Amino acid sequence: MNRYFWVLGAFIALVVLLAVGLNLNPRDVPSPLVGKPAPAFRLAVLGQEGQTMGPEDLKGKVWLFNVWASWCVSCRQEHPVLVDFARRGNGTPIVGLNYKELRGDGAIDMRRVPAEQEVPLALERASGWLKTHGDPYLLTVMDIDGRVGIDYGVYGVPETYVIDKTGVIRMKHTGPISPQILNEKILPLVAELNK
Repeated sequence: MNRYFWVLGAFIALVVLLAVGLNLNPRDVPSPLVGKPAPAFRLAVLGQEGQTMGPEDLKGKVWLFNVWASWCVSCRQEHPVLVDFARRGNGTPIVGLNYKELRGDGAIDMRRVPAEQEVPLALERASGWLKTHGDPYLLTVMDIDGRVGIDYGVYGVPETYVIDKTGVIRMKHTGPISPQILNEKILPLVAELNK
C-alpha cells in the first residue's frame, strides 16, 4: 500500500511540473545583460561605405537595438510594427543589427560562397530587403559572422534591446514585437527612461 502512495505522489508531482512548464512562455528568457552596459562593438554601417557605429555613439539617447536578418520569417512579422513605430516620429531611434545575413540562412551553402563575395552579397541582400519592406532604422550595422550577436546573447532572431541614455540595457525582448508588446512593455519603458 505504501508503494502505491509513492507512485501516485510521484505521478501527481510530475503532472504539476508539466502543467507549470506548459504555462511558461518560452520567449521569456531572462538575460544576464539587463542592467549592465551594452557590449561594445564597432561595425560597418549598411549603405554608408567607410562609416562605422558602436553603442557609445548613441549615449545620451534611449534607443532600440533590433536584431534581424532577411532570411528570418519572424522578422517579416514584426517589421511592419517597427516601420509604423519609426513613422510616428517619437524620437526613439532604432538601430538594426543584421545578424549572420548569409551564414544564418540555412538555404545557403557557405562552402560554395567565395570569402571575398560574402560581404558584398550580404550587403546586397540586406539593403534589398529593407528597400522592399521599408527601413525603420536610423541605421543598420552588419554582424556578418555573428560575433556581436554572441556578445549580446542572441540565440534567435528577431530580438530587441532597449538601451538607456547611459548605454545600459534595460530590457531584452526575444521574438517578434507585436503592437501589444510595443504599447504595453516597450513604449512605457522608453517613456520612463526619457524622464
